[in-house]
Amino acid sequence: MTVPADHARRLGRYEVTSSGGERVRAFIPPPLPPVPPINIGPLLGLLDRANQALGRLDGVASILPDTSLFLYMHVRKEAVLSSQIEGTQSSLSDLLLYEAEEAPGVPLEDVRAVSSYVAAIDHGLARLKEGFPLSLRLLREVHGILLAHGRGETQDPGEFRRSQNWIGGTRPGNAVFVPPPPREVMRCMGDLEGFLHAPTPEIPLLVKVGLAHVQFETIHPFLDGNGRLGRLLITLFLCEQGVLRDPLLYLSLYFKANRAAYYEILQAVRETGDWERWLDFFLTGVMETSTQAAAAARLILALFDADRRAIEALGRPAASALRVHQALQARPLITIPLAAQMLGLSRPTVASSLSHLHDAGIVREITGRQRGRAFVYDRYLALLNEGTEPLRRT
Repeated sequence: MTVPADHARRLGRYEVTSSGGERVRAFIPPPLPPVPPINIGPLLGLLDRANQALGRLDGVASILPDTSLFLYMHVRKEAVLSSQIEGTQSSLSDLLLYEAEEAPGVPLEDVRAVSSYVAAIDHGLARLKEGFPLSLRLLREVHGILLAHGRGETQDPGEFRRSQNWIGGTRPGNAVFVPPPPREVMRCMGDLEGFLHAPTPEIPLLVKVGLAHVQFETIHPFLDGNGRLGRLLITLFLCEQGVLRDPLLYLSLYFKANRAAYYEILQAVRETGDWERWLDFFLTGVMETSTQAAAAARLILALFDADRRAIEALGRPAASALRVHQALQARPLITIPLAAQMLGLSRPTVASSLSHLHDAGIVREITGRQRGRAFVYDRYLALLNEGTEPLRRT
């Protein structure tokens, strides 16, 4: 790739190191912010539209009857999508079956990895609410939970790597990209932490987190889980900075849909210093994802309202059925024992309510069994499922 003259100072350096018995060129990025500074001018229109879309998404939280219910499913959708980018084959339905302890036929190792991602998100956000800073310590804590189960549990969860990793290829010698040598990781991450906390009024927050995401992915500080944690870093930063009151922005659907461009543009930043191209891609993703998420929230609200009115028309059974409907908003795939436990109702009452909801076309029974039945809130799950089909392995 050709490097524009004014971008040459933005380039990192290569260090020849030995890994796996062969000599490789490991890339060490310069610290942020880029020098010369980002040319914000051509991006201002897009930045304004992204900020407006993000503001509308944040405003959706104020019209939701119960933000926690929406967040509960939103976080799970993000966990599925982000994990799929890394190669898991689990769907949102698989995760919900697993959490309902009804998991026959689902890829168990994959779904455990997705479940760990949910726990990692929850932990990171809880720590921020406690006033804990977005720091290297917190990133290590979140990483430790992220890799607690599944394929990554042998890859030093919660610890910066002490050996060379690589991206693409079968070994460092034929890799697409080789991140910094292990001895440089702590220094690079320390610089990144300093940038996150430094007062930079000249750099808009969306631009700042876009820069930080690429830097994290370039350092690749862990043996595994870097992609998932790098995407989660975006949401954690925006929540810490007060841009979002609730963790409603997740870019994995956009990155998944534009996977080839995402990786190609990340590499172009390293090779040519073209941060502006990356920021155009990133801000477009923020704008599109925020718009889609706000629209989905409104569709979900309309669905809940229409179904609530249909349930109220049931007459005497309506009271219990409405409570079960509320449980389904949190768990769109549910069993009778789980609903009874959630609501403090008897199992016969829950079974009767689910039967009424089934007759009204609101839920569908998915096991075909007389015992151990499971019910799915079909139209709600369909809205949530958009874009969560697993990527085909190549």
